[in-house]
Amino acid sequence: MTEQDPRDSDNLTRDVAAGEQLDPGYSYLASALKVSFVLLKVIMVILIVLFLVSGFRTVGHDEQALVLRFGKIRGLGENRLLSPGLKWVLPYPVDELIKLPVQKKINVPVNLFWYYQKPGDEMGEAVNEKTYVPPTLNPLTDGYCLVRGEKRGPNVTASEGSDYNVLHSKWVLTYQITDPESFFKNCLVDTSRLQAGQNYGDIIEHSITPLLENLLADAVVRTMVNYSIEEAMYERASGVTEHVRRLLQDKLNKIDGGIKVIAVQRNRIAVPRQVEAAFEAAHTAVQAKEKTISEAKLYYEKTLSEAAGPVASELLRALRDKDANDQQKEWLWSQLAGKAQEQIADARAYRTQVVENARANADYLSRILPEYRKYPKLVIQRIYNDAIEQILGNADEKIVIQPGQTTAGNEIRVLVNRDPAIKAKSESKK
Repeated sequence: MTEQDPRDSDNLTRDVAAGEQLDPGYSYLASALKVSFVLLKVIMVILIVLFLVSGFRTVGHDEQALVLRFGKIRGLGENRLLSPGLKWVLPYPVDELIKLPVQKKINVPVNLFWYYQKPGDEMGEAVNEKTYVPPTLNPLTDGYCLVRGEKRGPNVTASEGSDYNVLHSKWVLTYQITDPESFFKNCLVDTSRLQAGQNYGDIIEHSITPLLENLLADAVVRTMVNYSIEEAMYERASGVTEHVRRLLQDKLNKIDGGIKVIAVQRNRIAVPRQVEAAFEAAHTAVQAKEKTISEAKLYYEKTLSEAAGPVASELLRALRDKDANDQQKEWLWSQLAGKAQEQIADARAYRTQVVENARANADYLSRILPEYRKYPKLVIQRIYNDAIEQILGNADEKIVIQPGQTTAGNEIRVLVNRDPAIKAKSESKK
């Protein structure tokens, strides 16, 4: 293509001017061409302005954005992420703005481990209506997970169960995108689902949900097999969900998915419907057994504490231990409290009293021994009289019968009802 000589343009203008004088139609055509060229320039300017204006994008307050220039992330370091606000990028296809909801917490329900329900069955359960229960569990349609069987025998370890049991459960995963760049690079999002008026963030939930469901299912399977039914349903329920959350987060960290697991919740858990009644009966029996054992232990500890105080258990172990130190046993005996201490104190007091009485009697007999050797009958009579005097002095009622009054034909009448004055006096002494 050759460059046009400016002189040719001048000649064309003169020819056009001459043509106007010669042909009016030709002059109208020239004017129309001039107007068309002007309109074309205006339209091109407007299109360029619109093209540049179309580069303005808004990043929401709960979003961060990445800029792709010809498919590659633009910028370095912190500049690779755009904060909320009005931004300008080169229009498509040069730049593409990828907005990610970094502040949004997204819930993903997972029902892979729940049994099959026909439409309306859940509504029937909500109003306590009976629904059809198949005679057996169908592995092709019913979801479930396995839990560890109960141990059999004292020598079976925690990892050696008798068999495995079946549980149904429903879960809800709550997650948040914390690293937009890692999420964009390592988590596949199907952009072919984008429709007119949609952006990248609109299809994230639908695209990433299958991956999260599979990862959560794997974490649930790996976790539940370590727990028994009682532990999974009642005793360690919170520990099970935390175990699942930790495993799921580890898997997401390994793939560098840029996702943080906020929470893992277990909405429902149930044994197979076919054995629900038997399970409830077994669970009730286990609870009754544990209650009985707990009450027995409480009674055992209370009895020991009341009998001997805080050192009762330690003293009991020391007494049963043949190799226990005698000095330690003596120290434990000295620390006893409660009823045992009271009985020991009473026994010591009684021993002291018996010893003192015996000593006093020995002294008394030692003093009267010389007199007894001289006048034995007189001493014995004196001892007898002293004993009678002491006995009668302590009696509230005395009935004396002379030997001559018990001849044949005579009657002895004793008043059974006590004198009220004597009774009152006796009660006042107590």
